[in-house]
Amino acid sequence: MEKHAEGWIFSGKASDRLWTKSAIGRSMGTSGLLLTNAEVIFCNHHRHLELPYSDWLADALSEELDLLDEAVVIEALRVPGNKVVLRANLRHLDIGHSNSTWAARWSSDKHPRDEVPMAEIRWFHASSELDVEDLYDWSNDVQSRGRIAEVLVVDDENSVVTYRVSPAEPSGKMGELGEKTVEDIQDRTFKPLANGGVMILDGDTWPDERIGIPNPNGRIIDSICANMLYADEDGVTMGSSILSDLLKRGLHPRPGFKYGTRWRCYESPLGEGHAPWLVIHPAEAPHDWEGACLASRLAAGVGKTWIHPLLVDGTWRYLSISRPPADSRWTNPIRR
Repeated sequence: MEKHAEGWIFSGKASDRLWTKSAIGRSMGTSGLLLTNAEVIFCNHHRHLELPYSDWLADALSEELDLLDEAVVIEALRVPGNKVVLRANLRHLDIGHSNSTWAARWSSDKHPRDEVPMAEIRWFHASSELDVEDLYDWSNDVQSRGRIAEVLVVDDENSVVTYRVSPAEPSGKMGELGEKTVEDIQDRTFKPLANGGVMILDGDTWPDERIGIPNPNGRIIDSICANMLYADEDGVTMGSSILSDLLKRGLHPRPGFKYGTRWRCYESPLGEGHAPWLVIHPAEAPHDWEGACLASRLAAGVGKTWIHPLLVDGTWRYLSISRPPADSRWTNPIRR
């Protein structure tokens, strides 16, 4: 192999086949195939390609501290047959993409020279910060191109898992919470509770079943809902603002404690279906991808979607982090 400003040039007999069949690297015509360091490692492990020289890996790791992580991400994507073109090579194929995208993916039966990608990809280490604003903007951009926004996460064992991120628009069938309903509740006698909530002593002819929890002696209102009902404009908290938005969307929020989140949200009245959404309070949200993966897996295990609220231009928006279908969960081979 020959050193190049952007990687390594492989000019062996297999160079044309690596691009034509697997879309590995960037074709440089008669000069050969341009590979990044991570692609060199993949080809060494899976295409019987020799490393450039005996101490190459040590030198490459000195240049790229996250090289081994990137290499296992490429492995996780390519071993099942996907074709993956890294961002630096997309412009040479005249393929538009989001500025934050690391690579684009094609299924095994497609090729970048003939088709547009079906997904754009980013990868993170499990300890990396979870930046929901950045992910929301990126996934929004990717979806506007008709593609899937995929995230691959690498843990300390060099194991890879796959998630999909997308803007979510949770909505229900129960309409908004009307002003008259709020005024009706506010006019009722209540007593404060130690947990910051209140007990409304008059629970007869209750105007909206989405507000409060039934009690033999009235209605229990938790602290966030109490803030939404009784606080003045300057005293409204983030939690009560989100709760108000969920109600405006026609949802029925209920405590999500048993699922490790702030709310579980029903689309229909209780008893008519399960709660498809688990909504986290931003102040209680995980700060890294390890925590986000745990939350998303827990939601998937009970047939629900985990969503994170974020404020965009004064409006609450929601980011979904979810497990993909079983046939799209890219992971690397297990090594013992």
